[in-house]
Amino acid sequence: MHPEFWHERWSSNRIGFHRDAPLPLLATHWPALGLAAEARVFVPLCGKSLDMVWLAERGHRVLGVELSELAVRQFFDERGLAPAIHDTAGGRHFSSGPYELIVGDAFALQADVLADCAAVYDRAAMIALPPDLRRTYAATAWRDLPPGCRGLLITLEYPQAEKAGPPFAVDADEVAALLDRDWVVDVVERRDILTNEPGFVADGVTALSTAVYRVARRG
Repeated sequence: MHPEFWHERWSSNRIGFHRDAPLPLLATHWPALGLAAEARVFVPLCGKSLDMVWLAERGHRVLGVELSELAVRQFFDERGLAPAIHDTAGGRHFSSGPYELIVGDAFALQADVLADCAAVYDRAAMIALPPDLRRTYAATAWRDLPPGCRGLLITLEYPQAEKAGPPFAVDADEVAALLDRDWVVDVVERRDILTNEPGFVADGVTALSTAVYRVARRG
C-alpha cells in the first residue's frame, strides 16, 4: 500500500489491526528460538504493538521501523517514556530504554542498521503488503538481516478473491518463493481461526488460518 494509506489509518484512528495485548502465538513459539536475553530483535512495520513490550520484558532490545510517526509517538507516550530523537539517512530514530523505533521506510534501511539484529519478528508486515511490495520487502529488509538471525514470521491464509487486503493472504508456497534463497523456513503451527474473526466472516471469507514459521538466516 502507499504510505498515505497507513498515515490516514493512523490519523483517523482506524487501527483495528492493533491488538490490546501481546499475541499469544508469540509467547508460545518465541522461547523455542533459544535467543540470548539481550538479543536485538527487528520488528518491521511495528506500529505501537504490545508485542514489542513483551519482547523487552524478556530482556531483548527492540529495533522497530514504522511509517507513521504518530504511531511511534503514541507507543512511547503510552509507556510514559520520553525518547531521545535524532535523524539519520534512514529516518527519525526514537530511543528510550530497550526500544529504538525508526520512523522510515523498511525497504530503505541501511544494512548496517540491521547488522546486529539477532532476531526478527514479523507479525504484521508481510501480510500488510500487496504482492509486488512483498517481493521488494523480501529483497531488501529480509535480505539485509545478518547470517544467523532467526525469528518468527506469522501469516494469514484465506481465499484472496473473497476479500481485498490488507491484511493479505500469504500462503506457504509464496513464503518459500520469497525467502527460501536466504532463509531456512519451517512451519511450526497452522490454525483455523475463522470463528474468531467475525470481520472476515462478515466479508464472506469461507476459510481463514494463521500460520507460524520459524526462520533462520543462512550463513
